[in-house]
Amino acid sequence: MAATSSSLSSCLLSDHGIAAGDSAKCYTAKQAVCAKSLSMSSRLRHSMEASRLSTTTTRGPAHCCSAVETKISPLFTLGKKFHLDDVIEAQQFDRDTLNAIFEVAREMEEIEMNPSGSQILKGFIMATLFYEPSTRTRLSFECAMKRLGGEVLTTENAREFSSAAKGETLEDTIRTVEGYSDIIVLRHFESGATRRAAATASIPVINAGDGPGQHPTQALLDIYTIDREIGKLDGIKVALVGDLANGRTVRSLAYLLAKFKDVKIYFVSPEVVKMKDYLTSEGVEWEESADLIDVASKCDVVYQTRIQKERFGERTDLYEEARGKYIVDSDVLDVMQKHAVVMHPLPRLDEITVDVDLDPRAAYFRQAKNGLYIRMALLKLLLVGW
Repeated sequence: MAATSSSLSSCLLSDHGIAAGDSAKCYTAKQAVCAKSLSMSSRLRHSMEASRLSTTTTRGPAHCCSAVETKISPLFTLGKKFHLDDVIEAQQFDRDTLNAIFEVAREMEEIEMNPSGSQILKGFIMATLFYEPSTRTRLSFECAMKRLGGEVLTTENAREFSSAAKGETLEDTIRTVEGYSDIIVLRHFESGATRRAAATASIPVINAGDGPGQHPTQALLDIYTIDREIGKLDGIKVALVGDLANGRTVRSLAYLLAKFKDVKIYFVSPEVVKMKDYLTSEGVEWEESADLIDVASKCDVVYQTRIQKERFGERTDLYEEARGKYIVDSDVLDVMQKHAVVMHPLPRLDEITVDVDLDPRAAYFRQAKNGLYIRMALLKLLLVGW
């Protein structure tokens, strides 16, 4: 991760109770003792084969996934390429890296629309280990791998239907699964689990959500969607609504929003689930509010989230207190600006009424589709690079 090593080394590990200098626990320290890659000969063979195959299955010679050719991110010249080893948390991405990833994602949109597809990841195998339920994240990763010619090994409920039910540690599972695959996509119920997995594995690991911790690929697709829908990322106003204490999606999104200029974030949440990370240290302007109607009238993006019952444990009273307090409905749409959009990481319950779906400002299903392109881009960058 050469070009992002400075931001990665800091890690902002306080979220997980790990000091920034604790090299025994910080996943970036692993680079000193373990190369996070396939063997040089294997990587070269795969890259050469992928390059050959991609030229025969994509449309036109200009359709090459290379940062050298990107026009939107001119900083990524020959001397400015970066290398991804793992995807662990939102903080590891700087603004230039985001722009470069988004350029590859746009190329992935073209590949996905091409009936002949791509074979750029032919010969690679992705393992998806999901210890918590998932629909969009797991299926979009698996679809992304198949769209690029790769293969998938999957377990839908690893917490119950894997050796974890017998008491096997996460580290032992990772050591085993990496022997069968080239990349691991992990969703886990414990915050920080993906960092542990990445510290153990010698192949790339992607965080697909770790308990109440982070969900970096969701944040990437969210930023990508905002850019596509609004047309800019600087100078926007975003309302983060709902479960801001337990929501890993809003936490990761807030970290990425901090990379852009003159962004203002409004936190709209029930008292029992207020978000504590206000990003003051990053210089992001923020404001708490209890008035969704007022905030929605000011914002470019209303990012609604579900109150997560599974995070409340036996405290059903707190869940019932928080649930249903803030609902995006026709009244909210009436005050929103014409260019503004409603987003949601999904699944939804009743926090967005179904009649909102008919409004063109309802972007959440387009948002879900964008997850395919972002995950295609990440798989390509992690496995064959530029």
